[in-house]
Amino acid sequence: MNKSYIELHPKDDVFIVRGDIPADTDLADAVRTTVNIPAGHKVARRPIPCGAPVHRYNQVIGFATADIQPGEHVHTHNMEMGQVKLDYAFCRDARPTVRDPEQRTFMGIRRADGRVATRNYIAVISSVNCSATAAKMVGDHYRNALGKFPNVDGVLALTHKSGCGLDHPLAGINALKSALAGYARHPNIARVIVVGLGCEIANLGDVLGGAPGNSYSIQTEGGTHPLVKKVVARIDELLPEVNDVQREPIPLSELKLALQCGGSSGVSGISCNPALGYAVDLLVHQGGTAILSETTECYGAEHLLTARAATEEVGRKLVERIKWWEDFAARNQMVIDNNPSPGNKAGGLTTIIEKSLGSIAKGGTTNLNAVYQYAEQVEAGQGLVFMDAPAFDPVGATAQVAGGANLMVFTTDRGSAFGCKPAPSIKLSGSTSLYERMPDDMDINTGTILDGTETVEEVGRRIFERIIEVASGEHTKSEAMGYGEEEFCPWDMGVML
Repeated sequence: MNKSYIELHPKDDVFIVRGDIPADTDLADAVRTTVNIPAGHKVARRPIPCGAPVHRYNQVIGFATADIQPGEHVHTHNMEMGQVKLDYAFCRDARPTVRDPEQRTFMGIRRADGRVATRNYIAVISSVNCSATAAKMVGDHYRNALGKFPNVDGVLALTHKSGCGLDHPLAGINALKSALAGYARHPNIARVIVVGLGCEIANLGDVLGGAPGNSYSIQTEGGTHPLVKKVVARIDELLPEVNDVQREPIPLSELKLALQCGGSSGVSGISCNPALGYAVDLLVHQGGTAILSETTECYGAEHLLTARAATEEVGRKLVERIKWWEDFAARNQMVIDNNPSPGNKAGGLTTIIEKSLGSIAKGGTTNLNAVYQYAEQVEAGQGLVFMDAPAFDPVGATAQVAGGANLMVFTTDRGSAFGCKPAPSIKLSGSTSLYERMPDDMDINTGTILDGTETVEEVGRRIFERIIEVASGEHTKSEAMGYGEEEFCPWDMGVML
């Protein structure tokens, strides 16, 4: 890597600039910039005729909409997505996964039923938006009031904006119920209390989903204040029991790690995402599970995952979800390439294919072993798996946590403020400038890769060790600031009636 630009592959048509560089800057191959190029953006390294494909990562990321000369800025003004034909090559690159002979452990909490937790919460979950305020009243009662119970990480109020006004058969209400039930039985939640209004579609039993817990409704208890008083009394009874836990060594094979990204830029796919992918490979070699998601941010790059599918069936399940999203977008008069967001484009990402190629780097290099529906329960010890979910961070993360992820790593380079209780979230910055600009939000700086002071492998090992530390109880930056309750955001796909 040169000081001013990055060459990702010799066959690429573009360089990626490290930082803002002015016009008339000499790069390589007799390329001189013709205009100012912002950090993370692309500059042509060779002539690209109008209509020709543009390559990055040695993959097609779009097509030129005008003749592009060496040194010109390549972005939305002269490039678009177009139609790319993908070769799914099912299982072509699948390889046996080799287990690391040195079995690592983390200090976790083993529940009585054998489930493994990294945190220890009591959760108050609203079944419907009508009971959200009452749930928050309970959560506020315990804020900064658990000093006598040091082993309890908090009393969460998990609320949402739905739960009624939807027809039973619609996919939206089913996704909501799956997410709520997944949180109710999450291992990081020791005890759950569900509060409702009393007449909603997403009733209290739906939320518990068979998990042990208590449920109360505002209508039955005689109003908001009587309900809050009763729930507080019940939590007071539960606190000594929930506090009575001890951490113990648990194999990493029982860790389920959610992978998320948000606020990406043109360098996310060079620094934070591949570094996380290296850490994921280390976890998979330990027998752990990593959950890749954000289907619309894998769009156009899914062929790299189908080629690593452990079986053709797994690969075809992923393609099926991609086709579902194409149909979903068409039915709702949407275009999948409206993602990248404005912030992504400001950071140098031009098409969804370019963004997706960087995004899937979070998943490392091992086999894809399973594909799950939204908020479906994920089995432990499966290596790399995929969960279908939208790319909007809170909605996708909610699905992964509902599926059982007990820890999350979140990558960003534009900057993102995020948490996902009850699962702790480790934030990775893609550049040193972001890490220095938002120090209270970022846990690890992967910009050292761009700076040339560390390799992807070195940063990946740092991420892996931090995963173990956080799983063992050390707090993340987002936990310290209290992020994680408002980010509970089940996917509401239904038509409101």
